[in-house]
Amino acid sequence: MSERTKTRHTTTTPGTGYGRVSTESMRAIVESSGRRRSFWQQLALIGPAFVAGAWQFGPGNLTTAVQAGSGYQYTLIWVVVVSTVLMIFLTDMSVRLGIKSPVSLISSIKDQLGTPVGVLAGIGVFLITLMFSVGNAVGAGLGLSMMLGGAPIMWTVICTVGVAALLLFRNVYRVIEKVLVVAVAAMSVAFILSAFIANPDWVEAASGLIPTAPDGAWLLIVALVGTNFSVNAAFYTSYGTKERGRTEEQYRDVTIVDTIPGIVAPGIMTSLVIVVAAAVLGSTGEAAATIVALGGIFEPLAGPIGSTLFALGFFGAAFSSMIANATAGGTMLSDGLGRGASSGSRTAKIVSAAILAFGVTVALVFQQAPVQLIVIAQALTVLVAPLLAVLIIVMANRRSLMGEMRNRWWQNVLGVVGLVSVVALSVRLVLSLAGG
Repeated sequence: MSERTKTRHTTTTPGTGYGRVSTESMRAIVESSGRRRSFWQQLALIGPAFVAGAWQFGPGNLTTAVQAGSGYQYTLIWVVVVSTVLMIFLTDMSVRLGIKSPVSLISSIKDQLGTPVGVLAGIGVFLITLMFSVGNAVGAGLGLSMMLGGAPIMWTVICTVGVAALLLFRNVYRVIEKVLVVAVAAMSVAFILSAFIANPDWVEAASGLIPTAPDGAWLLIVALVGTNFSVNAAFYTSYGTKERGRTEEQYRDVTIVDTIPGIVAPGIMTSLVIVVAAAVLGSTGEAAATIVALGGIFEPLAGPIGSTLFALGFFGAAFSSMIANATAGGTMLSDGLGRGASSGSRTAKIVSAAILAFGVTVALVFQQAPVQLIVIAQALTVLVAPLLAVLIIVMANRRSLMGEMRNRWWQNVLGVVGLVSVVALSVRLVLSLAGG
């Protein structure tokens, strides 16, 4: 055997080379599998999915949950659970797209499916955020008014200025992400305590996990699916993932500490709101028209602290959604127009400011929650959502883009179930609007 051959054998890692795994790849696999992240390193991965959850869990979500609990007690909790499961899988696809795509999601859509499709996605999400800005602005002001007194419109203006100030930060996404993680934690504590103060029948609440559709509840079921299976929020998660520079190696830990808890948290809170509404109003058969009506009922149950806790949760939901909504709308329209895919870009900040200005202006003009605009916002959400869901599923199946991280068959099955749900929701809403 020649000296050259001997040298070749002694420098090759066993099981590598000669058409098998390269030495460099084997070394990377060994180092990756042997590396364990500390508890604090795992916590540092928390962020993008919590931003999506904060956007998803807003005033419209709370109002729908209150109506479900007060009108049908615990029977519709299962809708929230199913919607949350579908939301997890769609968000997971978006996370993987954020990891694998060399550019932003809308830019990848332009490259893979054509520029007009990407532009349409950016404009569609922007219009949704524009309409939602009104309900978020009014809700944030109302929440602070419930806690601190004073005119809701005054607090609406203050909250809008506060969010606008956050947008001035240089690394705006990192700052907003930290604020929203804290807000979600505060909401969780507030609604958990509120649920125990209400003293519900937990055994009966558990029975709400069994799917049933009470007479007259169809439209409410549709609304619950629309507010808890937020395709828009799932779509934006890829941007947060990209801005945080997540890698394929981090994917498993990201799923465990961010994707699942970030989406499950608003699902749990929505279920708790249904439980609270069912406990304090459901037995009387009286439907609570507003969050304020439900919050006021806590006064005789637990004194001022009870209503304050619930008001804190409501404010947290509205304010966090207000931040995420403006940031997402600004970022994705900027990307759709080819002006930058970062929330810190100049165009994104200008568009985000315009979204906030629209919300506070309409609130000032009407001096109350403009119901018609909120209805338009909900309609626009479900009409654009099927397009966004299709784009996420199609892009997550592109072998050339995703490689080994592309969708498996069971992920596609659940994605299609979610797509069929939002399409059915869109058709139902169009028929309802046409008939009404």
